[in-house]
Amino acid sequence: MEIKWLGTAGFEIKTNDQVFLIDPYISRNQKAFPKQDLKPCDIKKASQIFISHGHFDHILDVPKISKQTSANIYCSDIAADFFKNHQVKEPQIKSIIIDKKTFNFQEYSAQAFFSDHIKFDKKLILSTLLKINLQFFKYLPLLQKFPCGQVLSWRFYIEDKVIQFFGSAGSSLNELKKIGDTPIDILLLPMQGHSDICRIGLNYVKYLKPKIVIPHHHDNFFPPISKLVDIKPFVDKINNEYRDTSVIIPKMNETIRF
Repeated sequence: MEIKWLGTAGFEIKTNDQVFLIDPYISRNQKAFPKQDLKPCDIKKASQIFISHGHFDHILDVPKISKQTSANIYCSDIAADFFKNHQVKEPQIKSIIIDKKTFNFQEYSAQAFFSDHIKFDKKLILSTLLKINLQFFKYLPLLQKFPCGQVLSWRFYIEDKVIQFFGSAGSSLNELKKIGDTPIDILLLPMQGHSDICRIGLNYVKYLKPKIVIPHHHDNFFPPISKLVDIKPFVDKINNEYRDTSVIIPKMNETIRF
């Protein structure tokens, strides 16, 4: 199995000859860091695309990618409306309206869990508004045209491993306890959206007890709306206090093999 981080919350996962994508947002502005050398037109192969929620940094490039690959899209009804309005063929769109819905494919299976988006805290909102300043109305359409909708986390049973993906870290403790009933081999954990995201991320490790954590979404993907998140306190805490969990910090577009 191969996992490749595409930046932000985007991943490409391969098993044998099967390829699927999660939240494949490739577009960047000129000030983004790290730089993404790929463009949406470079993504040529995928059978399925799994979406966590409807914000622009998760779905903006999906219509183009789905047309190029003919991949089916698994998403909330809000995201489904966006895809229908952007000329994605309706048979390709699979709207998720049932919690814990499972889909079986040739080489793996995927299960959707209802989740929640992280709540932006006042400190983060204020600092972001100060950075945006007079450009607020320039970026407002990115927020208005891409409503969040129902958030989904995704579990993949692939080869001999269980992968749990979150596109936003807004899960309640009750949700984490329920998901933690199944042993997790690899946790794909977003580290963006709150001034205290390292502490929030540690709750996921505490309750899910994954063997491996791969942090993502900590990149400065669209400044000045986003920022580069220092995840070192999160990594140090895991190394010191959660000895059964290891951390792999991915490099953009580089393959991690299991």
